[in-house]
Amino acid sequence: MERIGIIGGTGLVDFEFKDGPNEEYHMFEKRTDNVMVQTEYGQVPLKCMTINIIGSDENKELFFLQRHHNGEQANKPPHSINHKANMAALKEACCDVIISVCSVGTLEADFPPGKVALADQYIDFSGVASTFSEEFATFTSVTEPFSAELNKKLESGLRSSQGFDASNERMYYTYWLAQGPHFETRAEVDAIGLLGGHMVGMTMAREVKLANELNIPYSAICISSNWAAGREPGDPGAKLSHQEVSAQANERLEPVFQTLFNILRDE
Repeated sequence: MERIGIIGGTGLVDFEFKDGPNEEYHMFEKRTDNVMVQTEYGQVPLKCMTINIIGSDENKELFFLQRHHNGEQANKPPHSINHKANMAALKEACCDVIISVCSVGTLEADFPPGKVALADQYIDFSGVASTFSEEFATFTSVTEPFSAELNKKLESGLRSSQGFDASNERMYYTYWLAQGPHFETRAEVDAIGLLGGHMVGMTMAREVKLANELNIPYSAICISSNWAAGREPGDPGAKLSHQEVSAQANERLEPVFQTLFNILRDE
């Protein structure tokens, strides 16, 4: 795993590395280039980084993609994201794996806001196709859509960075793809829970479908940023705020960075 694609969204707007050697993570940034990748589906900006592991001659290549890229901003609404261009750009970068960082709303009492966990399944009843197979029928198996091998490595890092017990703390949840850009109603969230959804988001499932078509192992780190509509303890009528959701996700990036850097160092 020498070339790693990282996708950020509301929970990871940019991937910044401290100047000079980073003693905590035993690595330092050697090079960063911002490039515009031309794909047949559109242009995609990538931040390309070469990371050196201190004490060795080993380098790792990181390719950071902000899924909401919109010119100079990171504010493209979820229903307008060009997922095919984004995933094609990471394919052209020859990424060995893709790690996505997502902000989600939670339905589960054991996945409260602030906890960082992983997706092991998704449910997409949006009715919107996400595929490279527009002209000819190609059926891709997604029985297990996320990389079990990569998830296992990420799970270890997330448990360690959050001080979770290895046996008692649940770390895997089912992602429900909501169409967006509106948050869900209380009735929709109740239905999602009945149908097996544990967390709700507006983007990630479209990416993992395309990654499976491209045969790129994909995992999703999910930051619980808010209670889903109607699930706020003591206040089921609480309104959701985009700004507050984004702020909560950005406050929980330390376990994400620790886990990502552990993946870089331990490979």
